[in-house]
Formats: sequence, C-alpha cells, structure tokens
Amino acid sequence: MALMNLITTINHTLDRAMDQDDRVVVFGEDVGVEGGVFRATVGLQEKYGDKRCFDTPLAESAIVGTAVGMALNGLRPVAEIQFSGFVYPAFNQIISHVARMRNRTRGQRYLPMVIRMPHGGGIKALEHHSESLDTFLGHIPGLKVVTPSTPYDAKGLLLAAIQDDDPVIFLEPSKIYRAFRQEVPEEDYTIPLGKAKVVKSGSDLTVVSWGAYVHEVLKAAQILQDEGIDAEVIDLRTISPIDRETILESVKKTGRFAVVHEAAKSFGPGAELIALVNEGAFLYLEAPPTRMAGFDITIPLPREEHHYFLDASRIAAGLRRVAQF
Repeated sequence: MALMNLITTINHTLDRAMDQDDRVVVFGEDVGVEGGVFRATVGLQEKYGDKRCFDTPLAESAIVGTAVGMALNGLRPVAEIQFSGFVYPAFNQIISHVARMRNRTRGQRYLPMVIRMPHGGGIKALEHHSESLDTFLGHIPGLKVVTPSTPYDAKGLLLAAIQDDDPVIFLEPSKIYRAFRQEVPEEDYTIPLGKAKVVKSGSDLTVVSWGAYVHEVLKAAQILQDEGIDAEVIDLRTISPIDRETILESVKKTGRFAVVHEAAKSFGPGAELIALVNEGAFLYLEAPPTRMAGFDITIPLPREEHHYFLDASRIAAGLRRVAQF
C-alpha cells in the first residue's frame, strides 16, 4: 500500500499501464516535457520515450482524431484534454467517430481509447476551466463516462478504462486532485465500469452523487446522522451507463431519493436519475424525489465561484426536507 492523492494515483496508474502494455500511448497538450498542467503525466516521457508520451499542438480535434486513428490501428491511446472546457472543438470527432465506430462497422471495428480531462470547478480557475459536462457526454450513445471520487477508485477505474475495448471518457475532479491522500495498493486491480458503490449505508433516504461532490454529501449525511436521520450515500462512479440496479434497490429500501450534482440543474443528470426512480420504484416512494444541482448559469469567474457550488450545509438542508416530508 502507498498513500497517494488523486493526481499521483493517475500518474502511477498510467505508469503501470504503459509498463505492462506497449500499446498504451499517452499524449496531449504539455503532457510530455512538462508532465501535464497538473503533473498527471510527469516522468512518463523520460521513462518511455517521446514516441509513447508526447506533446501535441493546441488542437483538441486533432488530439482526439489522432487517438481514433491509433485505436483503429492496434494501439490503446490515452489522450488528455487539458481542461474539460477545452473539449468543445473535439466534439465533432467524439460524436461523429469515437462514439459511433462500433455501430458504424456493425461490430467489426472498435476503439479501445480513453480521453482524460480535469473536470468541474472549485479551483478558482479562469473561464472554460471549470465546466461540468456530465450531461453533454453522458447523452452520447456509444461512450462510457466515468468519474472517480477517491484515489483508490481512480486506479481501478482508469485501469478498467484502458483495458476496455470501447471508448471511455475519464473525468477527473480537479477540486480533489490534491485534497487528501488514501492508501492505494501497489498491485493492479480494476473496478467494473457501470457499477456504483454504496459508500454509506442508511435506511431513511437514498442520496446519489459522484466526483468531488461525494465528499460534501458525506459531510451532509453526517450532519443528518447527528439529528437521527440515516442517509444511504451512493457514489455513481460511472455516469454512463448508469447502475440502475444499485439505485433502485436502495430506493426500494429507503423510500426517499435525492441526487446531488455540480452540473447545471435543467436537463442535467439529476433529471435522468429521478426519471429512473419514478419508472422503477414509484410505488415505494414516500416523498417526491429531489435534485440539488448547479444554477442554470455559466460557472462564475474565480472571485464569485463559491456562490455556485453546494456545500455540506446546503446539501443537508435539502436532504432534511426530503427526509421530513
């Protein structure tokens, strides 16, 4: 076991993957010489050479398009988009080619590729550096969309993503890159994509979240626990495909449901999850399902950013209303 934060876990995991499979290639803006803007790839070019870890031009469409070509020709590329807010120029490649290749070729060709990107706000960054694109990416058929909330999960999920024969978008919550450390096994392990995790058992209501918000939800659950309200907290881990069974099983037990996410509220993942609960567990509900989410605005610039994000006290207030309905 080694104590690692999220960013050192990503670096460690990429190193392990590249060491064990020479088809794994890592590239993106400033990924090689500098080791990435957050240092997620530091040391990889020095160890594996500039043909397996290299810098690209500032051209996201070209980065993803190159990954498509590599994956079609036998490599397992891991492409980095420097911030998720920079991915928009690559949407044509992602939607037109990455997500459609298996369907287009009727299963004859596939794309074993990963697109990594720092995701979400909370680091007081500039415009386009704090986007929450859960809805955009989760809505595209043919993509798997994954986001870890802990270093332990990051290693298992990233190794599973690299080994997967289909394209995976790997969203890394930048707010918790260096927020805490956790024991991570040195040996390899994978966590199945599409499988949520019950991180706190409870009997009074079910709360689903993912990424950095899982930690705020756990703090809120502790506030409620002190008041005698026992919340069950589920880390979704994979935004698409959704682990429907784990969520519905929990709601049938608790009778109440809430979802907490960073992305804007309207048309967001919370709406999809509430629809899932209404369709699959309506007769078990004892209160209206609730979503707590970001405002329907562009994420504010650094000095006002804190107004946008939910903290534990605001989350606890919303969950309390569900529990006391």
